[in-house]
Amino acid sequence: MTAEPLERFLDRHEQLTAPVPHPGPLILRTAHEEDLPELQRLDEEVFQEVAYPGFLLRQLFDMYAEHLLVLDDGTGRLRGYVLAATTALDRDSWILGLCVTPDRRRHGLGRELMEAVLDRLRRTGIQRVRLTVEPSNRAAILLYRSLGFRPEEPDAGLRPDYFGPGMDRQVLCLRLAPGT
Repeated sequence: MTAEPLERFLDRHEQLTAPVPHPGPLILRTAHEEDLPELQRLDEEVFQEVAYPGFLLRQLFDMYAEHLLVLDDGTGRLRGYVLAATTALDRDSWILGLCVTPDRRRHGLGRELMEAVLDRLRRTGIQRVRLTVEPSNRAAILLYRSLGFRPEEPDAGLRPDYFGPGMDRQVLCLRLAPGT
């Protein structure tokens, strides 16, 4: 029996332990009613203890379906979503959720979701978009700032206990130019 060269062993070992490439491209699309169970699973995976309850996701879907966009991997699993809520009279909107699964982060998918929903909001006449973000979530804050979101208030938008004791949030705002 002859020994296998170490280089060949390492090459084969690296092939076995290398990350599996992601299946085909993700499809950015409007959510469908049949996506609700998978959307709830995704929301719980990413947001854990602050995930939306299933009944609320259902109602948000019913109210804002045209502004609920998902990233579909083609296998029945959703890899991200963005949800915007709108008001009819004062042309305001809130981003109620943005998430991408941990295995798909750092590939521009959050930006793609945000740009798509902001484009939809702009086309429907929305003039101001607001959102909240955990002050320690630097990646999200950098994304939002790169899209033009800024604190609306002089105190940098920091709202202590916004969602309850110890749940501080930064409130950011983006003014949308009509027709752009």
